[in-house]
Amino acid sequence: MRIFLILFFFFCQPLNSWGSHAFAQYGTPKYPKDFKYFDFVNPDAPQGGTLTLANPDRRTSFDKFNPFTLRGVSAPGVAGLMFESLAIGSSDETSSIYGLIADDMVLAPDHLSMTFHLRPEARFSDGSPILASDVKYSFDTLMSKKAHPQFRTVYADVKQAVVLNDHLIRFDFHAKNGQAPLLVGTMPIFSPKWGVKADGKKVSFDDLAFETPIGSGPYLIDSYQMGRNIVFKKNPQYWGNHLNVRIGSNNFERIVYKLFSDDTVRLEAFKAGEFDAIVEYRAKLWAKSYVGSKFKSGQLKKEEFEHHNGAGMQGFAMNTRREIFKDPRVRQALGLALDFEWLNRQIFYNQYRRLDSYFSNSLLGASYQANSVPKGEELALLEKLKARYPNEIPATVFGPMPSANSTKSPNSLRGNLLKARELLSQAGWNYKDGALRNAKGEAFEFEMLEDSPFLLRILSAYVRNLEKLGIKANVRTTDFALYQKRLDQHDFDMTTIRYMDSQSPGNELLDRFGSMAADENGSDNHIGVRSKAVDQLIGEITNAATPDKLYSASRALDRLLIHQYFVVPHWYNPTHRVAYSAEMGFPPPPLYYTAEWWILTNWWRKSNMQETK
Repeated sequence: MRIFLILFFFFCQPLNSWGSHAFAQYGTPKYPKDFKYFDFVNPDAPQGGTLTLANPDRRTSFDKFNPFTLRGVSAPGVAGLMFESLAIGSSDETSSIYGLIADDMVLAPDHLSMTFHLRPEARFSDGSPILASDVKYSFDTLMSKKAHPQFRTVYADVKQAVVLNDHLIRFDFHAKNGQAPLLVGTMPIFSPKWGVKADGKKVSFDDLAFETPIGSGPYLIDSYQMGRNIVFKKNPQYWGNHLNVRIGSNNFERIVYKLFSDDTVRLEAFKAGEFDAIVEYRAKLWAKSYVGSKFKSGQLKKEEFEHHNGAGMQGFAMNTRREIFKDPRVRQALGLALDFEWLNRQIFYNQYRRLDSYFSNSLLGASYQANSVPKGEELALLEKLKARYPNEIPATVFGPMPSANSTKSPNSLRGNLLKARELLSQAGWNYKDGALRNAKGEAFEFEMLEDSPFLLRILSAYVRNLEKLGIKANVRTTDFALYQKRLDQHDFDMTTIRYMDSQSPGNELLDRFGSMAADENGSDNHIGVRSKAVDQLIGEITNAATPDKLYSASRALDRLLIHQYFVVPHWYNPTHRVAYSAEMGFPPPPLYYTAEWWILTNWWRKSNMQETK
């Protein structure tokens, strides 16, 4: 589900100002009303051929098509290829969206409602027109308990959807929220006929499994083998080919996903020519395994593509619902046991940089400059919160951001572990009888839950360092389906999380760090953050009217989260590592993009070039 939300939010940003063809948060959108196509596409891209891809993420199987419900694992590609929204974002700017299903958008002067006019030519895959009632049905369904609970958090500020006529719909908001117009504009739209059987009976939305989805996207499901592969074909009746926001996109006639059981099998399949492109996230594999006769001959290529995405946060997350992780001193101590410099040198081939913020590689983070301290509006926000919630704002947030733990000289792992031991002692944990124990004599022991073996070398090194403190960490790897189920139920001690960054963060933060999401199964608040101060800062972010207000609020939130030590930060790469067949063609990458989505939407097959000409 997080992958689905990325697809709909990554390329779209929150807005306050308005016009008919586009919305911009600050100033005016880059593209005028009569623009022909986005600058980051090739408008003459060859059409046709097949793109074959492997697992786009950690899933190794699927048991449903419906990407909008909690139970089960959805098939890759369905969310992005089969469903569309009223508006779509641009990958070369951070604050604008443009009409897709809608051709006109108006934000009320009081910012308490947003009205969309639907294109009369817009059609679902079954040929039926997309009407305002379908948009309302989609919203009401996503807000119901039949859909994934994340949607109720994301759209919490939307009061209702009101049908004005067949092609006009208005969304009313509970209060002013700078991101609310964006959220309703990028909401996925689907038909009420999805799940209707031949006898007229309808399958409940939360029971939809392999019933054919009815959306308005450019692709249809052609065939599938449950849990193994899925094949999409271009809808010959796709309604949106002529739109400026679609020119140069969706260039393949067929898209095939093959799901492999593990990373080694997948890489060998790529080198054997079983699929066309792969995005590599493992430094060792990139450095050592992308070799062979096809790379030497040029049939296969490997390349690192620069991006300007914020790095977000990845790390070992502690579930603060567990008593053992409730004390921030304990969480800080566990962070001191990770030796990034050793990992980068011995395992990562020095390809990574250390994360030191929830908004790393971005002006949104409090680490945007070295030794930064809160000032101006950011300082005022923190002081106001300190006065209101004194127990939630540690005094340390008013000083510099803590630098990521390092073992570079004059620091050392031994020195870091000594600091960790002191912090643990202050929290009531001391070494006795061969283990770190609390006053009750209970040993400090927890489970590290993972779904992939590729982290085992990293985990082994981390576990060895924890053992030096008397802590026992039991590593458990499981299949993705069970892992996701336990994650959805927040049933874990420690696990690896990845929070994708946005250039304009907003309501997704409520699902990630909001108090209401802490006890909601399926939410992204795996850490279990419950803080009125955090909730208020998220509100400041979503309502920011200027870049300066956004930066002040996001940096204040970053400081507060970092100083609570919820996560042992990992590392990031400022490039996308992509290996691909020489048959693939592509335009220069945009500024802000995920590699998988760029390949899927903007690449083409060179063998079709002559035919196209």
